[in-house]
Amino acid sequence: MVRSTYLASAAFAAFLALPAVAFAQSSTAPGATVTPPGPAAASSPMSSHSVPGATAEQRVEQHIRELHAQLRITPAEQPQWDQFAKVMRENARQMDQEFTTRRDQFSTMNALQNMQSYERIAEAHAQHLQQLVPAFENLYNAMPESQKQLTDQVFRENAEAHTQRHVQTERRMQTGSNAVR
Repeated sequence: MVRSTYLASAAFAAFLALPAVAFAQSSTAPGATVTPPGPAAASSPMSSHSVPGATAEQRVEQHIRELHAQLRITPAEQPQWDQFAKVMRENARQMDQEFTTRRDQFSTMNALQNMQSYERIAEAHAQHLQQLVPAFENLYNAMPESQKQLTDQVFRENAEAHTQRHVQTERRMQTGSNAVR
């Protein structure tokens, strides 16, 4: 039970690490111009501030640096960390390819193709989590109990910060839509 809680936290954090461009694009009206998010558009689940970077790869590099420092990765844990970071990088590279394909085809997609494209991105995301969780589990299991507690706290705080940002965004959107009425 405890182990699944930790894995769920890792999976949730990994999910939050993915850029929102795929989800934003899927809700764009057909024929509308789709612009990828700017440098500060994606927020990091590993920190409470926006992470610069125009691509998932750039944002993940920042995530990796921040998380390495926050978790206080030791030299003994470096091999497990390196594997975890490698999976994060590979996932980001693949997601960048998915987003680029979607962006390049978006203006000519019909509604069905739009849904199919979104489905491919969601499937890729699920596959990436299946690869990321075991890599994180190996790292987590290599940590002493005190570092696991720190890691738990970092993930908890970052998930809470992300939730706060999401709630604030929702409130702003609701306030804006109420003003239009």
